[in-house]
Amino acid sequence: MKRLMIIVPCYNEQEVLPTTIEKLSGVMNELLNAEKISRDSGILLVNDGSTDNTWDIISDAHNRTKYVYGLNLYLNSGHQNALLAGLEYAKSICDFTITIDADLQDDIAVIEQMVDKFHEGNHIVYGVRKERKKDSFFKRTTANLFYKVMNFLGAKTIDNHADFRLMSSKAVEILLQYKERNMFLRGVVTKIGLKSDKVYYCRKDREAGVTKYPLKKMLSFAWEGITSLSTKPLKLIMLLGLLIIICSIIALAYVLISYFLNETNRGWASLMISIWFLGGVQLFSIGVVGQYVGKTYIETKERPRYTVTEILNYETKTN
Repeated sequence: MKRLMIIVPCYNEQEVLPTTIEKLSGVMNELLNAEKISRDSGILLVNDGSTDNTWDIISDAHNRTKYVYGLNLYLNSGHQNALLAGLEYAKSICDFTITIDADLQDDIAVIEQMVDKFHEGNHIVYGVRKERKKDSFFKRTTANLFYKVMNFLGAKTIDNHADFRLMSSKAVEILLQYKERNMFLRGVVTKIGLKSDKVYYCRKDREAGVTKYPLKKMLSFAWEGITSLSTKPLKLIMLLGLLIIICSIIALAYVLISYFLNETNRGWASLMISIWFLGGVQLFSIGVVGQYVGKTYIETKERPRYTVTEILNYETKTN
């Protein structure tokens, strides 16, 4: 039997976490009874610097439940880093992992299908949403636009796939060879190149608590993904500059022709609009370039992605 570790990043999830632990424990029992995973499999709950009682709930569950593990991070390192912390810890103690968010909007009923596909020889199994009917029109539209933009910019992603996935220990080992600090997992995992498959599910409503990804954070996350995986925005800026130069030459030709034809040129309003437009384009372009320079600056520091302050595992349980 292969050892499974279900990794759950948690940030201020005290309302939903007891239900999450109970339901995932039920999944573990089903897999154990079906003899699809080994008896030393577990659930790894990663506390991402929560300011509520999340870590207390994890500690209590660890003491009461035989296969609940805990990883406590110092301060809030971010969702992607919390996942990486869990994967790095689990890679040496299990044969494969499944990552899932604490809100359980991803359907745990397909976890068994993921495990079956792993036993069929797949190293990566993506959980993909069948539809987005429960999302608002705005969220559904922006999500679809995000995937189209990512693919247009050359960043290969799986449409309607977030971070609900199975990865073998071999796949995790390859993933951890990517050392960048600005890691966008759903884009990097597709670059691993090992045999993969998909399972499809309908996303559920959140069990309790509130979303940790409001609009502002979602937009920031999308921008981080684009700038982490592709340099195409820089090329687009160059093309935009070339287009403006061509437009300027056309405008110059128009002015010269009008002058020789003795036509009166007024157009001060259009002139000011052109100046403001070009100024805006320049500031925007500098900002995009600055984003890439800033990322380079952060990467050169080589600071750790996260700091683990406490680990609850099998050894701490038995001592």
